[in-house]
Amino acid sequence: MRHEKAAQLLDLARRLAASAEGMTLDEMAAAIGVGRRTVERMRDALGALFANLEEIEDPPSKRFRIVGGLDGLFQNPTTEELVEIAKAAEALRAAGAAGRALALSSLETKLRSAMRSATLRRLGPDVEALVRAETIAVQAGPRPFEDAAVIGLIRGAIKAMKALRFRYEGGSRPGARREVAPFGVMFGHNNYLVAAELGSNEPRTFRLDRIAALEQIDVVATPPADFDLQDFASRSFGIYQGGKEDVVLRIAPDRAADALRWRFHPTQVVEAQADGSVIVRFTASGMLELAWHLFTWGASVSVLAPPTLRSILVDELGKALAAHQIAPAVTMQTKTPPGSDAGRG
Repeated sequence: MRHEKAAQLLDLARRLAASAEGMTLDEMAAAIGVGRRTVERMRDALGALFANLEEIEDPPSKRFRIVGGLDGLFQNPTTEELVEIAKAAEALRAAGAAGRALALSSLETKLRSAMRSATLRRLGPDVEALVRAETIAVQAGPRPFEDAAVIGLIRGAIKAMKALRFRYEGGSRPGARREVAPFGVMFGHNNYLVAAELGSNEPRTFRLDRIAALEQIDVVATPPADFDLQDFASRSFGIYQGGKEDVVLRIAPDRAADALRWRFHPTQVVEAQADGSVIVRFTASGMLELAWHLFTWGASVSVLAPPTLRSILVDELGKALAAHQIAPAVTMQTKTPPGSDAGRG
């Protein structure tokens, strides 16, 4: 068997060992990108290799899983995998997400402790060399509030399917007590709890740094069955929800290469034009945040639609111009260094 086939078989074994409910043949084929007949042969090969391959009746199909996991021989992480965990932890730490960084660092420690000493001695020097040779460029922007205790309480309520109560120092009623059903957490430039007020299924966002006196209450609370957090997050260009708009942007030829690599929105369609420009189309809410972002593209971007976005952009440009058109007088004083002879007669 060629190396690629052996690697593919091991990948399938790992997936079957990691699945609690098992996988159907169709799911196995889709996961590793092969046809039905091929995955049937691979299942038979795994049955010969692993006595703990279990077949589960799930009419109209069958599911398969490897019970009890795989031996450490098949599970040792690679140099690159250990490096990426370390880099991800570093990126979270640099962004102010100390709690999540600690969780990843703890995972790395557990992985290393489970490895055979000979393997660890072989991989260790390469991992250390790559960790020193690669770093994360910290971008300018707000450091999001991330309190491990707050996130822990939210996660606990979600797992227990319970409501949360807190005082919210934001919104239209600063300082008001809120009782909500937690749907999830969105991490970004600012971190938000996504939740609905009890008695409503309409999701709202609450900034974590404006939440105080958070507690779980003994009220059953779950998101609607059709709620999807990723879909909710994708409605907006940024974080603010509102009416959706069909956005059409034209990026000039001088920034076309950047636009082709840029992700404005998960729903975007990017079209290269004959004149070298690029047209970007997507549907989203959050036009004010989009306008702020378009400042970074300067004169290279033109808003073709919607008119509301163009109006917001012009209004924000006007505010910036009014604030900077007349430079304030600045008085500078020159300090005489200690011991200097300057000014002496």
